[in-house]
Amino acid sequence: MTDTATAEDLLAQLPAASSLAWHRIARWISRWVYLIPFRPRVEGLRHMPATGPVVVVINHSTLVEGPILLGRLSRYIVFLVKQELFVGPAGWFLSRMGQLAVRRGEPDRAPLVEAQRVLRAGGVIGVFPEGSRGEGDVASAHNGAAWLAISTGAAVVPIACRGTYRTPGARRRFRPKVDVLVGAPFTLPTQRGRAAVAAATEQIRVALAALVTELDAIRAGSRPSDQDDSSISGE
Repeated sequence: MTDTATAEDLLAQLPAASSLAWHRIARWISRWVYLIPFRPRVEGLRHMPATGPVVVVINHSTLVEGPILLGRLSRYIVFLVKQELFVGPAGWFLSRMGQLAVRRGEPDRAPLVEAQRVLRAGGVIGVFPEGSRGEGDVASAHNGAAWLAISTGAAVVPIACRGTYRTPGARRRFRPKVDVLVGAPFTLPTQRGRAAVAAATEQIRVALAALVTELDAIRAGSRPSDQDDSSISGE
């Protein structure tokens, strides 16, 4: 999001059924209300391109990563969200704020085509390439993020998030620290075809897994965070 972007430009970077006003409300909620249960700390926002199409890839442990990033990234972001969450009032809100429902485990081309349109309008799409929640170590990845980036020429920005996951049987924590590390953008080779998409998917997986490992080292104290980064926020 830039100071020169008009409301018309920003609306074009959201899905057709969405409202710019509701997206802004959702960003406000995500930025401030999530400070009640969590203490988010973000490093590396300078890596987020100010303009142009971007596919953001995030490791996935809980339902919290998306809302935290929605309120803290400098750009408006459209997430690919599992269809099961689009029910009742929550489903209406997700659609109006500009999120795309995806049916997992079966061909679902419509949301990917709409995601392509958002990217070609210069927008940002958020993808959890692991496909489902787990420990967030990015041991595997699906092809959707790579296909979107290759087909639109979008840059890929990896983002690691830690602190949202509570291991089974562990004690509930009061306002846990949630750390977010934004990695440097990169582009994928432009070759098309299944083999090229599979190779690009592995490139994304390796880059994101490495960023998660780096964030784990920061949280363990074995690698200092970038204290000169003014984008660290949350308190």
